[in-house]
Amino acid sequence: MRPLRGSCLALLLALSSTILGLHIPLEVEQLPTITAKAPSSLIAFPFDENFTLKCEAKGNPQPAFRWTRDGQHFDPRRDPRLQTQPNSGSFVIPNNKHVSEYRGKYQCYVFNTLGTAMTEETNFIVPNVPKFPKEKLPPVVVVEGQSIVLECNPPDGIAPLQVYWMTIGLKHIEQNERVSMGLNGNLYFSNAVERDSSGDYCCFAAFPRIRTIVQKPAMSVVVKPSKDVTELDDSKTTEREPSLLLPPGGQSEVHLVKGDELELECIAEGLPTPVYEWTKVGETLPRRTNIKNFGKLLTVAKVKREDDGMFKCTAKNHLGEKSHFFSVSVEEPPSWAEEPPESQLVTIGSDVQIKCATTGRPRPTITWRINGQPIGDTPTPGRRLFDDTIMLQQVQRSDTAVYQCQASNPHGSVMANVNLMVLNLRPLILTRDFQEYSAVQGKHVLMECSVFSSPPATVVWTSGETGETVGGGRFSVLADGSLQLQRVAKEDTGQYTCQASNSEGETFITSKLEIKDPTRIIEPPQDLKILRGTTAQFICQAEYDRSLRREIEILWARDGEEAYLNYTQDARYSVDDGILQISNVSHSDEGLYSCVAKTTLDQDQAAAYLTVLDVPEAPEDLVLADKRGRSVRLKWTPGEEHNSRITEFVVEYEENQWDPERWRELERVPGNHASAMLMLQGHINYRFRVCAVNDVGQGPPSRPTDRYKTQATEPDRNPENIKIEGHLPNQMDITWEPLMPVEHNGPGLEYKVSYRRLGVEDSWTEQMVKRHSFVVKNTPTFVPYEIKIQAHNQQGWGPEPKVVTGYSGEDVVFWHCLQENGSVPLASPEDVSVEVKNATLLRVRWNPVPANALRGHLVGYNVNWWRTQSLLVSTKGPGEKQSMKVFGNRTHAMIPGVKPFSEYRLSVNVFTKKGNGPSSLPVTFTTPQGVPEKMSILRATNPQRTSITLVWAPPVEANGILTGYSLQYQQINDTQHLGELRSVNVSSPDITQWVLVDLERFSAYKFYLSACTKVGCGPAISEEGGTATEAPDSVPTPEEFTPTPAVTIEINVASTATLDSTVKTLLNVSYYVSDTYVKIIWTVPGEHRNSALYVAYMNHREGLWTTSEAVTASKAFHLIDGLAPGSVYTVRLLASRRHDSAVIFEDVIHTSEKGADRQDVGVSSRGWFVGLMCVLPLATLAALISCFVCRNRGGKYAVKEKEDLPADQESKGVNEDTFCEYSDNDEKPLKGSLHSLERLATGEDDSCESVVDYEDEEEQFNEDGSFIGEYSGRRRRASVEMNGPSSSVA
Repeated sequence: MRPLRGSCLALLLALSSTILGLHIPLEVEQLPTITAKAPSSLIAFPFDENFTLKCEAKGNPQPAFRWTRDGQHFDPRRDPRLQTQPNSGSFVIPNNKHVSEYRGKYQCYVFNTLGTAMTEETNFIVPNVPKFPKEKLPPVVVVEGQSIVLECNPPDGIAPLQVYWMTIGLKHIEQNERVSMGLNGNLYFSNAVERDSSGDYCCFAAFPRIRTIVQKPAMSVVVKPSKDVTELDDSKTTEREPSLLLPPGGQSEVHLVKGDELELECIAEGLPTPVYEWTKVGETLPRRTNIKNFGKLLTVAKVKREDDGMFKCTAKNHLGEKSHFFSVSVEEPPSWAEEPPESQLVTIGSDVQIKCATTGRPRPTITWRINGQPIGDTPTPGRRLFDDTIMLQQVQRSDTAVYQCQASNPHGSVMANVNLMVLNLRPLILTRDFQEYSAVQGKHVLMECSVFSSPPATVVWTSGETGETVGGGRFSVLADGSLQLQRVAKEDTGQYTCQASNSEGETFITSKLEIKDPTRIIEPPQDLKILRGTTAQFICQAEYDRSLRREIEILWARDGEEAYLNYTQDARYSVDDGILQISNVSHSDEGLYSCVAKTTLDQDQAAAYLTVLDVPEAPEDLVLADKRGRSVRLKWTPGEEHNSRITEFVVEYEENQWDPERWRELERVPGNHASAMLMLQGHINYRFRVCAVNDVGQGPPSRPTDRYKTQATEPDRNPENIKIEGHLPNQMDITWEPLMPVEHNGPGLEYKVSYRRLGVEDSWTEQMVKRHSFVVKNTPTFVPYEIKIQAHNQQGWGPEPKVVTGYSGEDVVFWHCLQENGSVPLASPEDVSVEVKNATLLRVRWNPVPANALRGHLVGYNVNWWRTQSLLVSTKGPGEKQSMKVFGNRTHAMIPGVKPFSEYRLSVNVFTKKGNGPSSLPVTFTTPQGVPEKMSILRATNPQRTSITLVWAPPVEANGILTGYSLQYQQINDTQHLGELRSVNVSSPDITQWVLVDLERFSAYKFYLSACTKVGCGPAISEEGGTATEAPDSVPTPEEFTPTPAVTIEINVASTATLDSTVKTLLNVSYYVSDTYVKIIWTVPGEHRNSALYVAYMNHREGLWTTSEAVTASKAFHLIDGLAPGSVYTVRLLASRRHDSAVIFEDVIHTSEKGADRQDVGVSSRGWFVGLMCVLPLATLAALISCFVCRNRGGKYAVKEKEDLPADQESKGVNEDTFCEYSDNDEKPLKGSLHSLERLATGEDDSCESVVDYEDEEEQFNEDGSFIGEYSGRRRRASVEMNGPSSSVA
């Protein structure tokens, strides 16, 4: 780690000897501090379950609690009806029938050995249910024009109070300029009218906080008409000037708290009804002023100090006016001037000042207490009291106490507990020692060192390795003692020491810092455009510090949502290893997907947008305009494109006459158009719809238009696709594509057919038909005609038709034996030649067949070729017949795909519409050698510590004479990168296994093997393998290869040494191979005859190993049965049941084709072969005797029947120079061969018929199968036959 240099930094935890905003750790002895308290007022609402008076505190020693109620001691723990908790001053009053007993003002005191703190008073209010007194009120009787006051006098209750005047039927009393309710709840009538008479004036008082409404008994009002009044009362009913009913007198004072709402009310009586005017003496009314209640109420919201002043209310009518003045004074409850006084921590001998600065109107009165006890006015030594300030000089430990400051005025009070701690203490580091920090390279880190001390401590950080002080530059020490490092680097890793010291001593801690590699997204998600209903996949891969691999998370969010998709319950979302997959994507899935790779230290983020593509929505608002007979303009409004621009619109139509309810395409319109002029057919009742098309596909159709019918007209066109054919020599068949029903343009459609001989006749022969075909009979054979067809309906003729030319029927001639083919060509192509371009490509040329021999229309030529043999074997046999059609009058063709190093035969024939002509004489040619095909089998087996054995099978198609193999290999390292490519030349084609030596231990390799001819090497097959983790050190050379057993084995011998001796004594290991089984033979001395061995084998096509049960070595052989004929196997003799260890013997064997001869390999098998040679003559003699006996008894057998046939007739059945060829499958024997030979023997010549049978029938066999085997010439033999007598018949 590099040295971290800097200057020493002295950290002062305060600027003076006093710490403001004190926070003392609980490990240090301290005064009690109240942490939770009850509100100033607590109302016991009837619907609450209980009521909690809180009082919680902290301190050291643990504080205790005591309460007072109405100034008297109160212990809630002694009242069983109250609920309390240990170490808590809070208690709970249940809401029951006794709750009213707990009314009062409560105060909590918290104390320990150092001092006492106290709370402000809490007034616990238990409201009574408000009720109006039960009374019977006399009716109010007045004369019309007099004033009335109906008093409500609502009961006391929890504010707010809401008063309503209604009838008994709960109908509100109508209020206006004459009748209104005052703030006190009374109902005032400025002057009564006769209609005011009623017996159900009811006052309702509502208390919302306690959910209560009470009703006063109904009051009755009787208003007597003025005409019934005597002259003595006349003065009271006549008009009069206003007089104030509310408020009384000419002036009043209003005191309210700043922030409250000012409400000034004037209600006057008089006749006529007075009107009201509000002013502010010497000033304008505040902007927040509102006049309500028909001018009788002035309100000012949230009053301020500047709203003080004199307000004037004037009530007047035309007879006079009356005024009242309101002296408004806005006052304030006590509040702290800036902040409440804070607790202080000071050292012994310091001077202390505690100031209680408050504001309020009127000016608050300050009261001081120490530990809850009032301070007298008498001065004491070292302490002086100045109204809102206490001065303490040369404080000592005994001055530690809780000072209470309380400021009060008529509108309330505030109180603060000030803890004064007089303490000298050496530094106490609160941060845990040996704290470990981790940070990401390039980021910031903060190493904490929280110090508490008195007096303040000096904090210094040093490097743990060099001991040097750190600071400055990227390093900075914060006010709380913590060390901040910016843009950290790897070299910042190490230990750091925080040392705090003052006059009382010093303390230090050690921290460890480790710098991690940053988290970085290396494969961010990519923007996707995907079809709705498919699956979207976002990939997000990140690199991070390996030590954080257990903490790394890759989270996904959409559109900035905080809820990560990793934890969604939507089954369509799946997240696995940084891959977000959304199945069945819908339009709601579109948005910005964020990938967040995060650890506990840092995170990286990347985002990609998912665009959901879909077919467009259906167009809307289809309208038909510009209707002009057979044309109309269709307009529409395109639907939503779904993120893929509309490329075109498809206009479809439906008509209800010819094909109702079936929609057909009429026109396509570019995607930037929203209308189309439609050209229509006549006499059709249309309706239309439109589909939109974008790159995704065609969307749903719109709603169809109303129907639109066109008038009938003559046809617009004539029939097309006129075909002239001659099915018979003396007639001509004319057919055409009829007009579609919608193209008739009117009723009564028919066709006029006109024809004449080309260049011979001038006049036309005409015929009207309703069908779409016509036959002209008695025509000359194969002569040209001119034909035209015209459409006609009841409205008229279609346009002038075009003239087409055709031929009458072709001639019919019978040739050779193919009577059913009629007028097929008579000649075959001549001068057929083959040019071999390369091992797999030919060029074929021929002379065309003369036109007079075609007897019809030339279609083309058939080129037919078949493989007669591979030049690698001596046996011949027709291969699968292949052919290529060459259309038109061409005389050459390129033939690809022939097999290299093979003999082929090829012929060409012409064909017309009537059939094939005869084939040309076959041309024989050979192809040169090519490169071998890719090998199908390569296995890496028997891995040793520094070697491995490769086993393979030759290619199925060598395509030439094998000269050897090209073997290459390269090492695969841990990152899957390939090493240097090394080559080995296997020069012998007979080698099928190779041991690679001097390989790296415990390493993986990739091998490449290709077979070679003199032309070159074919494509390589690859295989991967590796050297073993445990294997013997000695590896045999390829020339002396004998696989050795693994070190760990499972045989019934005492030790590994015993096994080694067993292997050395296993002599003459050999095997015998048949088509379906292999026999493994070995010899072993007597002392190892009880050892256990295992035999394993693997079919190279399947790649699966099968292991036998344990075989006692004394058995000396093991038979593997049930193998597939013509297959390649690897066989192993093992000392353990595992097929990949303890290998004693290994080889690759080839099972023979079914019925072919068998292989015998090894020394021990030679005795069997000699024995077999002795048995064969005896078997031959027995077969001859059996045949002689059968013949003397009159019996026949297939070989004898064949010998009796003439040689020339035998060869006719497979004559390749005639048109009647053999089967196109080289694996099938001749069909019906015995039947054909019998007919030849009787002199019947029906060779064509027999060949057709042979080509078309399914495979058939005679009873013994011998005849077909000899005459089919199809079976490939892998070796010399071993069945003696059968081979001699040929």
